[in-house]
Amino acid sequence: MDDVSNLFSKGGLIVRNVYDFDARVETSFWYVIKDHFGGYEELSSNMRNQVRRCFKTMAVKQISSDYLLANGYSVYVHAFESYKVKSHIPSKWEFESRIKNAQENEFWGVFDLGTNKLVAFSMNFVTDESCEYRTMKAIPEYQKKYAYYGLIFEMNKYYLEEKKLKYVNDGSRSITNHSNIQPFLIEKFNFRKAYCKLHIYYKWWIKLIIKIFYPLRPVILIRKLRYLLDMEAMARNQM
Repeated sequence: MDDVSNLFSKGGLIVRNVYDFDARVETSFWYVIKDHFGGYEELSSNMRNQVRRCFKTMAVKQISSDYLLANGYSVYVHAFESYKVKSHIPSKWEFESRIKNAQENEFWGVFDLGTNKLVAFSMNFVTDESCEYRTMKAIPEYQKKYAYYGLIFEMNKYYLEEKKLKYVNDGSRSITNHSNIQPFLIEKFNFRKAYCKLHIYYKWWIKLIIKIFYPLRPVILIRKLRYLLDMEAMARNQM
């Protein structure tokens, strides 16, 4: 509790503690991971064709943060505009600040072979054992041309086969469900759920809000409050 109090003293409102990673029992909280690479052979025949269709018109390669800073904003905006759950579209200043202060340390881009234009990117956080695909964005037009398929295939190959990391992942279970990327990875690329347990500590007044509104969670329409309550439901293993 001393560590939690210390974090709260620095201005935090919520502290999440995730433990028992990759537990054998199902829980309401998980990370979406992949711990092996099987090449084209692990994919369905339809998926193999879609990955190859990407490579006919697009190229996938690592890029620098400076390149993404200079060329990534339009991709970022187009991606946000396509989300089924509408959210604030970051300004160019916000995007640039995000890149400049990023914890991510490796970056990938997808390029149109005809124009050499950046059409999709991924910002990854890489450690000695794993790689998290933290932010993936694509222009919807190129998403329909399977940009994500080639991007994910190449990154899986690089990190799992060439770098021999223990696993790659797309982060924890989504609370906002603003995109379908995690179900897509599980269905198409054989990612899986690594179940774990979640405990959440709150500032006293947030804890009071949850106590009052949690019984009403199914009918709450205020988006941010619903996200907070859904996260609490995951911690309670009730979602």
